[in-house]
Amino acid sequence: MARASDVSVRLPDSHTVWKADSAKLDSTHPVTLSWDNGQGLTFEIALAVDQDFMFTVTQRVHNATGQAVALYPYYRVNRAYTPETNGGMLVHEGPISVIDGRLNEGSYKALRNEGVPPDNVSWSHQGTGGWAGITDKYWLMAVLPDQTTQAVGAYTYLPAQHIYQVGFTASTPVQVAAGQTASSEAHVFAGAKEVRLLDRYEHSLHVPMFWKAVDFGWLAFLTRPVFFVLDWLYTMIGNFGLALLTFTVIVKLLFLPLTIKQMRMTWKTARLKPKVDQIRARYKDDPMAMQQHIMGLYREEGVNLFGGFLPLLIQAPVFWCLYKDLYVTIEMRHAPFFGWIKDLSAPDPTNVFNLFGLIPFDPAQVLSILSLGAWPILYGATMFLMQKISSSSTNMDPAQQKVMTFIPLVFTFFMAHQPVGLVIYYAWSNLLTALQQFIILGRFKAADKTADGKTTGVSKR
Repeated sequence: MARASDVSVRLPDSHTVWKADSAKLDSTHPVTLSWDNGQGLTFEIALAVDQDFMFTVTQRVHNATGQAVALYPYYRVNRAYTPETNGGMLVHEGPISVIDGRLNEGSYKALRNEGVPPDNVSWSHQGTGGWAGITDKYWLMAVLPDQTTQAVGAYTYLPAQHIYQVGFTASTPVQVAAGQTASSEAHVFAGAKEVRLLDRYEHSLHVPMFWKAVDFGWLAFLTRPVFFVLDWLYTMIGNFGLALLTFTVIVKLLFLPLTIKQMRMTWKTARLKPKVDQIRARYKDDPMAMQQHIMGLYREEGVNLFGGFLPLLIQAPVFWCLYKDLYVTIEMRHAPFFGWIKDLSAPDPTNVFNLFGLIPFDPAQVLSILSLGAWPILYGATMFLMQKISSSSTNMDPAQQKVMTFIPLVFTFFMAHQPVGLVIYYAWSNLLTALQQFIILGRFKAADKTADGKTTGVSKR
């Protein structure tokens, strides 16, 4: 609530019994809590909340002591346990703040180990406005102080109570003159990290970078727009899974010219392999001459080895951003697809090892690796199909081909533990890629046959 410059002033604490003017608090019924300290000060906390769990907290102090009192308002949120964090490197979970336009992400471990006595503050920063709180993958508790006043944001751990605490304390005291009332206002958010909701609060409350509560990562300048496109498709189609499939088609079409260029380079490189092998055999004792002749052959045939990788490098960030969006945004949570998929953010609930539910037994409870649903199997099949079509154009060594056949199997078991929305996305993407490869390679082969026929015709004449 507040700290006083005079330690003799009795202030509310965790043992204070507040008097409420109503038993109900919701979006249409605000509540005011009051407490008289017995020394002439009456403290009030007026609470109002909207439908999305943004609380407006107004602190008021009525001074009937006959002399001025200086108080430091503070606002905090806390967590009395250490949660299980499953996001790993993909999503930040723990203390988070934006003060003076700078994002700071802390960890529960740092709060426990780096606290400085006597207040056990592990991190603090003074600035104007901003916000600070504790975030989970999908949820956020955050304090939004008055955006025009200076305050100190801090991360604290209280070992005796096992409490993680994040919040603000005013940098300068509020002077409550004798016979007067002073107040301060802040907001506290305790809800889901819906992207458009955070944007709305950012604009309506003038809170800087509130959208950064969603961990869009280092590529946020790309990841965030990708999300908005995906979300727009969802509003148009009405099914998040179909929006995901549609987005994948759009991306494939946009990158089609680059894909054709990459496959043309791969095709040309494979066609030149016999000549390259001849050069390697001829200059096996002279590596420098070997490289010169090979590069000369590539230049003569118009092959740019880097050009074959460049399209893949350009596409990779887009698909990574899509993966990130699907993993960290709550919009996909509990979103259904079709059939047995009721939640795109959860793993495929089926399991081949119990015949997809025909046997009343969950093998994954015995061994986690024995979790293999229908969609991961479809994903593995599409990956194998894509690999077979691709290998037909690269003249891959037989031994290498045998090793590559195990990769779809390994990834199938890995993806079985991922959100099924990601599995559906990758399976669909693999299928589209395989279709692209089949059509494009077919045209390359037809063009080569036509060219060979014309060459043969000329030699006969």
